[in-house]
Amino acid sequence: MTMTDIFTGSYTPNDVQFLLKPIEIEHTPIQAKEAFIQSGKKHYSEMLSHESLPSDRYVTLFHEALVNNSDRLARHLILLAQRIIVTRDQGITLVSLARAGTPIGVLLKHILKRYFNTEASHYSISIIRDIGIDSNALRYLLDRHTPESLVFVDGWTAKGVIAQQLARSLETFFRQTGITIPPELYVVSDLCGFATVAASSEDYLIPSSLLNATVSGLVSRSVYNEVYLNTHDFHGCMYYQQFEPHDLSRFFIDTILASVDSAWTSCRKQAAIEPDRQQLQVISEQLLRRISQQYGVSGHAYIKPGIGEATRVLLRREARSLLLQQSDSEETRHLRWLAESRLIPITILNDLPYRAVALIKEIPS
Repeated sequence: MTMTDIFTGSYTPNDVQFLLKPIEIEHTPIQAKEAFIQSGKKHYSEMLSHESLPSDRYVTLFHEALVNNSDRLARHLILLAQRIIVTRDQGITLVSLARAGTPIGVLLKHILKRYFNTEASHYSISIIRDIGIDSNALRYLLDRHTPESLVFVDGWTAKGVIAQQLARSLETFFRQTGITIPPELYVVSDLCGFATVAASSEDYLIPSSLLNATVSGLVSRSVYNEVYLNTHDFHGCMYYQQFEPHDLSRFFIDTILASVDSAWTSCRKQAAIEPDRQQLQVISEQLLRRISQQYGVSGHAYIKPGIGEATRVLLRREARSLLLQQSDSEETRHLRWLAESRLIPITILNDLPYRAVALIKEIPS
């Protein structure tokens, strides 16, 4: 890949380089996609459902979420940047996991430069459940950066699936190449205790989780389909150029950085609180068992805990129901709006350990 091949989505080269191959892929309707996934006929990464622009009302909910949560996210990003500085004293290469990790990686890159006088390269690469991390992207990174400088970044962890997939992928990569890469995941919020470093374990509304491509550089989630990709290609993605007039990616970055400016003085000497990872794992496992039994769910893959994952289900999957901790929380207003607009049942369970849990509809075989 040459400099002329750099793909940045709607970001600038100073923000991120996507190690993804833009492709055109046939649209699979959500209902058909769900049937293919659950029958085992196709892996979810082989298909993309068409993304439509959010309604004006939903965009308003995004702006409200920014007003309510930008200060909290700013504080957590400062804490996360501090931990990165401490744990990567030989150079920093931010590697965000496309696509929820991408806005977080962009923010961290600018925070490290502006407040810690530290230059960090930032790439966004694909990792896919069951498939693994993009090994071609890893090789590209290792041609340019040392293994110990890599910092894998995501927005949140809910069940630990991606954190565990990362560890397995890097173990496989070591067996193939002899190169050791720290299998460490850095996130804003870790609900389940599987991230290596997290600024919080709180289930709160990270505003970027509300939107899809229009807050992620106009890039789709990653695709792994050999019909569209060659052996040496990066994993694929769609670039939604037609959404450019509605793109909020840079607006989100600028808004949060303004909040970081305000929070910096009070937060720069604040120490991060280390969560009890083992206790978080126990809470997560108990919740999954309880929901499986209470609702007759056949596998944990159909249970999506936390605001971020619940939002993904309501935007991209066939949802069975939405479980909420409270009926009137500002944190879940967008989820209630999505569920009501799609006639998805909402149940209030005050003893939920998280603010929201979404259940995916199981399709009879």
